[in-house]
Amino acid sequence: MTYQTIRQRFVLSAGSTVIMGLLMAAATNSEASANRQAFTPAPTAPSVSQRAAERPARLDAYHAHFWDSLTLEPQSVWTTLRDAFQWQNKTLRPDAQARVDEWIDHYRARPENIVAIIERATPWLAYITEQVSERGLPGELALIPFVESSFDPNATSHMGAAGLWQFMPRTGDALGLTRNSRYDGRLDVLTSTQAALDYLESQAEQWYHGDMMLSLAAYNAGAGTVNKAVRRAQGQGLEGSYWDLSLPSETLQYVPKLKAISTIIQDPERYGVTLPDIHASPAFAKVQLATPLSLAEASALLDVSQQRLVDLNPGLLAAQAGPRSAQTLLVPEEADTALIAELSQNSASVLASTQTPSVHRVESGDSLSAIAARYNLDQRDLIRWNALERPGAIQPGQLLALSARQESNT
Repeated sequence: MTYQTIRQRFVLSAGSTVIMGLLMAAATNSEASANRQAFTPAPTAPSVSQRAAERPARLDAYHAHFWDSLTLEPQSVWTTLRDAFQWQNKTLRPDAQARVDEWIDHYRARPENIVAIIERATPWLAYITEQVSERGLPGELALIPFVESSFDPNATSHMGAAGLWQFMPRTGDALGLTRNSRYDGRLDVLTSTQAALDYLESQAEQWYHGDMMLSLAAYNAGAGTVNKAVRRAQGQGLEGSYWDLSLPSETLQYVPKLKAISTIIQDPERYGVTLPDIHASPAFAKVQLATPLSLAEASALLDVSQQRLVDLNPGLLAAQAGPRSAQTLLVPEEADTALIAELSQNSASVLASTQTPSVHRVESGDSLSAIAARYNLDQRDLIRWNALERPGAIQPGQLLALSARQESNT
């Protein structure tokens, strides 16, 4: 039960108490009018109606104290994901369940593989779960990249499929995912996730009356293959559900794999799996860029490692975001929010105004104190970064590192 649900029920319960008090007061007043011989309370004692009238104020004060003092633990992505699951309480027929159980046993025998894949999913799972939930789709769909790519956004297949969602080039093109020498939208987690969910929804509505399992089969094998299998099954007097179909081997295992891993996540203790902690909110912030910006420049500006930016932006093949590639740059959630906001508004001017050179070439007349003041640095840092044994003896033409990151290059 969520925080909001608990509070609503609490307040409704309190409101019911007040209403009952008012009803009791009305009944008491009616009896007093009908029977003038009834006992009349002393003037100093508050009446039932007065106590009822005062009760909302006391309850409001209590509620304010109660909710202000209540500390809630941050929600885990696993809680959000389980709340979004829609297939876990549906009973499968024995032969279908046996197909799922086979994969449960497979994953259960290799818990370290599950943990390794989920660790790789850490930057992405909360975002994908959020997108799936907002559409009202089964939460199990957030685990498709587990089956497709082991949650590796750089994964490629020998057939040419790429990204978390393993789009083939032609499919990606049809879905509007840009591909060029600088950018591949299939590797961009944000754009490919939206494309995958759009694709699954459109196929389910167009061909399968909203049946998402059949849409998943078509996602893997193609709608033509699945539609033929449905017609063949129905011609044999079967319903034509996913579990009735004769399909390629990989497609026959597709939904059982997804159902198996979601079953394990639903109750990991039962299957001997320990899930890593992943917060329910996305692990990155978005920067909307108006002008091109390289990952090296963004790294220096935001003071985050360039490798982290590379990991969060796998679609940037040339390590630069801009009009010809992704205009949205993902940065770690802990990056400076003020700089992110400013960068989003005008990336070029912010970069020009804040970027510090990596090195300084000493000129005639330079002193260490003057150089430190020029770049707003501490003189002691300059001495440490450059291992200066005689700080007063710097020479014209000498290169001085202006940050700890450059000290090994000097």
